[in-house]
Amino acid sequence: MFALAGGAAGFALGDSAETPPETPETPQAAPPKFRSRPDLRTMPDVTITVPANGTTPGAIFLTPASGAGLWGPLIVDEKGSPVWFKKVPDPATVAIDFKVQQYRNKPVLTWWEGTIGGTGGQGVGQGEFVIADQNYREITRVRAAGTEQADQHDFVITPRGTALFWVYDPVPYDLTPMGGPADGVLHDGVIQEIDIATGRRVFEWCARDHVKLDESYAPMPQGEAAHLPYDYFHANSVGLDADGHLLISARHTWCCYKVNKETGKVMWRLGGKKSDFPLTGNATFSWQHDFRRLRNGGYSLFDNGAGITKERDYSRGLILKLDEGARTATFVSEFVHPDRLSAPTQASFRELSDGGFFVGWGQMPHFTEHNPDGTVRLAGHLPKDNQSYRAYKADWAGVPLDQPALGLRVEGGNVVVSASWNGATKVTKWRARAGGQPRALNQAAVEANRTGFETTLTIPGMAEYVVVDALDATGKVLGTSSAIPVRV
Repeated sequence: MFALAGGAAGFALGDSAETPPETPETPQAAPPKFRSRPDLRTMPDVTITVPANGTTPGAIFLTPASGAGLWGPLIVDEKGSPVWFKKVPDPATVAIDFKVQQYRNKPVLTWWEGTIGGTGGQGVGQGEFVIADQNYREITRVRAAGTEQADQHDFVITPRGTALFWVYDPVPYDLTPMGGPADGVLHDGVIQEIDIATGRRVFEWCARDHVKLDESYAPMPQGEAAHLPYDYFHANSVGLDADGHLLISARHTWCCYKVNKETGKVMWRLGGKKSDFPLTGNATFSWQHDFRRLRNGGYSLFDNGAGITKERDYSRGLILKLDEGARTATFVSEFVHPDRLSAPTQASFRELSDGGFFVGWGQMPHFTEHNPDGTVRLAGHLPKDNQSYRAYKADWAGVPLDQPALGLRVEGGNVVVSASWNGATKVTKWRARAGGQPRALNQAAVEANRTGFETTLTIPGMAEYVVVDALDATGKVLGTSSAIPVRV
């Protein structure tokens, strides 16, 4: 579920919700956030509430969304300072699940782009996945095979160059056994595996062939909504187990599944009404997201504990140890926000390289980084009227192919220079040069350490033209802006 909050009325972009999505009105023009990049006025602010202390290296990956239409993939550093932002196209197009993956042995950025909703607020995505390289150039787009479009909930690039994701397929279905109409519609959860290079479908799995409707905790649509698709399964994650078989999370059955990659047979169920592993006490979960295998052999998931109903006072990252032979599940630990947040929709819970975890709190616009013992070593949030379906932390080296940008203003007889370079990760210092001709700008050179997305330098006195150089830690020039005339 992806429900935009921010007042009495919200709208849904992902999981089950009560109100259907609406196309937001075009926001009024706001003052430029950055003088050097006035086009990035919609980039939201990120606030750090617990400064980084003993964290793993990396940047934070978010997909902010708000009713004002401030949507797009966003990278920030541990201080909340923007690194890269891209607003997705209007109208009503959103970006979801922005992360770093490997494709053809190289790091890439991936995210989903499309529209949400139109089926009674059930949060079904219609879109495609974008893969971009370290220069932020689009490599390709991955689309669903057949007539349907790809759902937003997950996108996993496999070591063999294929992509796993979900399609929500509305199929005619007799729903009378569940109290629905005989001529009803079922939203089937369909896994597609697509060869990225060719677009060819190499594997498909349909939930309705393996999971019965009586496993669902989702109520049947009633009244005027009775003929809308019944979202009994609501898949929200897919991934590979250590043995190559599939791991699936279905929010509406409160269940995680292991599926044989060759036969499609469900190998076991964890949670829900037909669990193969008895769950008691702190091991129980509901309305969950993001089921994954850990390096130590355990399993992690985000236990929302809330959704259509509220089953737990707070949401949490949950770690379980499974004995597949004995069919036992043991509670290991939980990871909780300092404010004991309850996230009714969305969220993610991912292992870090040192055994810590990074949590995105979904509908609640927060993220936290935890030590292995659960203590918080970094916390922050987007503006309160925002949310991010997931949040990740990962190493990223971005090398944009465009030029650095600069903005100029005259103040007190001096030239104030604002410099930035959207997406550049190796800039540590800026140098501003001035002169009387665009090709002769070697006088009045001023340097300053990078101070965030935009750095301000002051050139004493007046000049005809100004240019800025982006420098790395060794003083090497990484890029140079165009020469801009100074206008009083």
